[in-house]
Amino acid sequence: MTSEDKFIDLMKEITAYSETIALINWDLRTKIPKKGANQRSEALGYLAKHVHQLKTSDQMKQLIDQLKTEKTSPIIEKALEECEREYQKYRHIPTEELVEFISLSSQSETAWQEAREKNDFSILQPYLEKLVELNKKFAVYRGYQENKYEGLLNDYEPGLTTELLDQVFGQLKSELIKLVEKVNRSKVNIDQTLLLHHFPKQAQEKFSLAILNKMGYDFDAGRLDETIHPFAIGINPNDVRVTTRFDEEDFRTAIFGTIHEGGHALYEQNIDPDLYQTVLATGASMGIHESQSLFWENFIGRSRSFWQSHFELFKEYAPAPFQNIDFESFYRAINEVKPSLIRIEADELTYSLHIIIRYELEKALIDGDLQVKDLPEAWNQKMEDYLGIKPTNDREGVLQDIHWAAGDFGYFPTYALGYMYAAQLHARIQNQINLDSMICSGDFEPIKAWLTEQIHRHGKMKQPLEMIEQVTGEGLNPNYLINYLTSKYQDIYQL
Repeated sequence: MTSEDKFIDLMKEITAYSETIALINWDLRTKIPKKGANQRSEALGYLAKHVHQLKTSDQMKQLIDQLKTEKTSPIIEKALEECEREYQKYRHIPTEELVEFISLSSQSETAWQEAREKNDFSILQPYLEKLVELNKKFAVYRGYQENKYEGLLNDYEPGLTTELLDQVFGQLKSELIKLVEKVNRSKVNIDQTLLLHHFPKQAQEKFSLAILNKMGYDFDAGRLDETIHPFAIGINPNDVRVTTRFDEEDFRTAIFGTIHEGGHALYEQNIDPDLYQTVLATGASMGIHESQSLFWENFIGRSRSFWQSHFELFKEYAPAPFQNIDFESFYRAINEVKPSLIRIEADELTYSLHIIIRYELEKALIDGDLQVKDLPEAWNQKMEDYLGIKPTNDREGVLQDIHWAAGDFGYFPTYALGYMYAAQLHARIQNQINLDSMICSGDFEPIKAWLTEQIHRHGKMKQPLEMIEQVTGEGLNPNYLINYLTSKYQDIYQL
């Protein structure tokens, strides 16, 4: 076998174990019996240990060094870069500490579920304290002595700096707070209660499935399931699963959640087959991934054009109280701006403020400026400062998201980054496709094809900021999102 053949086989082995880990994670969050979680977490630890050993093995280092001196295909060249990045990332982390982290994060997710049920942050606190300390150590191992948080951020958004993030988030936060204040002073009254009628779960599921089908989601390569915290997971490009949460008193949770996760799934399902079973058969970054889900959820799913073409379909599944609602009232109601305690239920305008709050808190935790025990109080204060509302309990406050319990520090910023990326992509696609016309006709294939050509098929062949600049002609620019939100809500609220 040539060195390239050996390298390809090694990637296939890593991919096989990674698929198993992904399937176990899906099961842990959807179907597993409560008593099975601890032993399953231990199994995850063993699998993660083996993947760590493969990524940091002498064989991996030798193959990287050999192939870097040889002429290879662009795919192998990029895969080598990614494997070298992973090698450098993990080689200084002791295997036993990584295994501890994997097992601890799985146990922590179970503790998070119990803490939510009992509305008691103290159940999660000891797990979270250990996860914070391990994340700090991992950042130091990778060479981030001073700016530890940047090391964690680069796990999810390669090439991004906290300096750039602070700059764009600062600009976005300032403009959003001002816009929210203007909306709050508007004389326009929107009746959101017209949406809050009992909508049976089975009917919501049928409508969700119909929308996923119209989006182009391939059900031969995926499925829709129910979970506490919605997610999409790519086990491989031919097995990409979507989950959602049904609230029979507020259908928006499931419908928009399903569209959101469907956007993630379309990305994974449309990666170039030439990348299969390599380390490149996934999204460029979590921010780019989030741009796809938010593009579908907000720029399409919450648009006037979408509901003009899907309102009658919605009524086919909706119960009697929805049948006599007029379109304009419905459209305004689903786009009402009302600061919410729950991130996944937040409106378009306030959503990024939820993310900025989490970014500032987790950065303070990693920098040592905030202790885990003080997290609930700090959370509540920022909610009041930025959104004007204050949680009354842990479940609607610090316990609402699973990310920290899963050990995912550095992840939250990618949500707002993805929103900014999506706004830039939206502006670009409008210059090339009659977007509103396509949405009004209910024909999403040209939109999906454009996204596949520009984003999906490339997998991890490009860095996120590089991809955005190549597709849109400029670097990250928060003004596109600010202008989109300003224009939309000036119209709705007659500002």
